[in-house]
Amino acid sequence: MTPDITQMLAFYKSPLGHLARGLVREKIVGFAGDVKGRRVLGLGFATPYLRFALKPAERVLAFMPARQGASSWPREGPSVTTLCDPLEMPLTDASIDLVICVHALEHAADSEELMRELWRICAPNAQVIIVVPRRRGIWSTRDNTPFGFGNPFTRGQLERLLSDHSFEAEQCHDALYLPPSQRPISLKSVHFFERFGRLLGPALSGVIVLSARKKLFPAVTRRKRAEKFVRVPEFVPQTAFKLP
Repeated sequence: MTPDITQMLAFYKSPLGHLARGLVREKIVGFAGDVKGRRVLGLGFATPYLRFALKPAERVLAFMPARQGASSWPREGPSVTTLCDPLEMPLTDASIDLVICVHALEHAADSEELMRELWRICAPNAQVIIVVPRRRGIWSTRDNTPFGFGNPFTRGQLERLLSDHSFEAEQCHDALYLPPSQRPISLKSVHFFERFGRLLGPALSGVIVLSARKKLFPAVTRRKRAEKFVRVPEFVPQTAFKLP
């Protein structure tokens, strides 16, 4: 099950969504570093985390899956969002320098095919930053946030998936130790939960934020898709007639 665009927007407009965006964006910006002159792609629903790259990057694109829906972004300029199939993205080979995947991998119909597609569009030594819900985390067990939908991952599963498809994991951090609750007492204690949770270990975190690099040679070749027959209606000229 994939939350639609209205659910995504409603969550990130809520107080809990604002806090979650700030905590996860801090990890993403730290991994990305200097994006000046780089071509950046946000996959899934990554627009809340892309604003830092709008000005310095050469270009910023936001691809949203068709079954989720898309919204115009940014509000202050021409929209950079595109509605597409994540397994067949409208990009040439080796055209992207940085990919930020948020609410993408856990909702993919075929995660292995998505990794092959990411390898195809990534330039040599391109960086991929992936945010996924932790399998045993509290956020993956509650359906009041977008992180409670889809297929959660453990760190080992995510690193193995990347390694099997020619990506080398470099850094991995945990985030969202606060409980996924809109209660004011939880929202006011965010700093306590983040500090206390790190002392107890990553088991209490809600999401995994991992940075990886593209390897030179693909480990798995891309599948050949069978040709689809698309029926096109035949347009036959009709004679004009007068209404009675």
